Amino acid sequence: SADADGFGSAEGVGIVLLERLSDAQRNKRNILAVVRGSAMNQDGASNGLTAPNGPSQQRVIRAALADAGVTPSEVDAVEAHGTGTTLGDPIEAQALQATYGRDRERSLWLGSVKSNLGHTQAASGVAGVMKMVLAMRHGVVPATLHVSEPSPHIDWSAGAVELATEAIEWPDTGRPRRAGVSSFGISGTNAHVILEQAPEPEPVEVTPRPVVPWVISAKSESALRELAERVAEYGADRAAGDVAVGLAGRSVFDHRAVVVGEDPVALMSGIARGESPAGVVHDVASPVDRVVFVFPGQGSQWVGMAARLLDESPVFAERMGECAEALAPFVDWDVFDVLGDEVALARVDVVQPVLWAINVSLAAVWESLGVVPGAVVGHSQGEIAAAVVAGGLSLGDGARVVALRSKVIAARLAGAGGMLSVAAPLDQVTSRLVDGVSVAAVNGPNAVVLSGDPEVLEQLRTDFEGEGVRARMVAVDYASHSEHVEASRPSSRALVGGGAASRVGSRSIRPSIPRGWTRLS
Repeated sequence: SADADGFGSAEGVGIVLLERLSDAQRNKRNILAVVRGSAMNQDGASNGLTAPNGPSQQRVIRAALADAGVTPSEVDAVEAHGTGTTLGDPIEAQALQATYGRDRERSLWLGSVKSNLGHTQAASGVAGVMKMVLAMRHGVVPATLHVSEPSPHIDWSAGAVELATEAIEWPDTGRPRRAGVSSFGISGTNAHVILEQAPEPEPVEVTPRPVVPWVISAKSESALRELAERVAEYGADRAAGDVAVGLAGRSVFDHRAVVVGEDPVALMSGIARGESPAGVVHDVASPVDRVVFVFPGQGSQWVGMAARLLDESPVFAERMGECAEALAPFVDWDVFDVLGDEVALARVDVVQPVLWAINVSLAAVWESLGVVPGAVVGHSQGEIAAAVVAGGLSLGDGARVVALRSKVIAARLAGAGGMLSVAAPLDQVTSRLVDGVSVAAVNGPNAVVLSGDPEVLEQLRTDFEGEGVRARMVAVDYASHSEHVEASRPSSRALVGGGAASRVGSRSIRPSIPRGWTRLS
């Protein structure tokens, strides 16, 4: 303004995601702009802590232009540091006139986003970058606000630099739009970047699908017919794929129809008339309970688990008592006695039945509160608990299976194997596998568990850690999810026997599900 007297302080944060242009184009990124060149320098304490240094500003601008490989006249606008002070603004304007204001046909448009936001301090530079990226994308140089007249402390005739006091359509130069952005720190550090309009994306050849589904839904049958008629009219002169994409993003209601055919318009017209020709699926959705109970396997336990809940939840305590009674014929210990026994819980033939009982009892608590699952799924003893909760196994059958199965593991597998957790991708881990070790689980992109012979696993652990890859032995002394487990199959079948054994396999549960339940194997 005519009498700039300081700046308004603000707060902000900005993030810029950078990628090499060739990589971004290959990866089909949405490129917003290109950093054509940049430069930084430091003028030191040549003129106090906060006073800017004009020659240093000129040098950093010229260095950025040189780095970008462009001339000053090939830059259309500059986002100034522009704090609104009587000392700093004239110095910056003179530096811009000396660098950008010479030998150009069009004036350099000058502005500052601080007139919109205030001085966002450490984020002020990136705020300027964001402003000019958006400006180039929209083809408009934004107005700098609150300028009553150009500062009289600046000789505006010394170079072709003009304030953008109103929104200006970006000049059509026949080349990419370019803008400079300045940011000057109070410590004497100066930065300037040259931004360039993003290149036009390469055309992508899309092969249209000959047949795509058109999906519609409504709250009533009559509304569905009306919608089908509107869709048929709308899609008559549009690409089938475009219509399909638009319909896929709509809200979903109970009355639904899907058409799949070479002439989806005709099929939609058929629905509008109340017909169901070939290529049309038309029905009313049934209510679905979206609650799923997931029952974990071994590893979720801790000493003292469930003790507090036994005191506070009569439902939990009652169901735990029923589980303990069901387990009693198959074990020589009491469920309630071992909950706080660290030594006992370290035994697989104890911890697995106990976890099974807790899983089943927790489900009873949720159900007493009105949370009833529409599906159940589980792993290991959690799988057996899921079968009991779903009604596929009786409580007695579930207790028999989990107790005798864990005894087989203790007798046939315990002490003869181990498991190793490796924080590395699957392909990196599998390339190191040797006889006696196999992949037990893939828990994530960089989380693989190996299972097998303890000596081999220990050597692999040493090798991985020597390469800087985190690897640790799991606290278990048998090799789950490996060929070791096959040795227990005959014993498991012989011990469990009866109908329960035929209904629970090594990997999936196939119970008869009561009405209202959904089985997940």
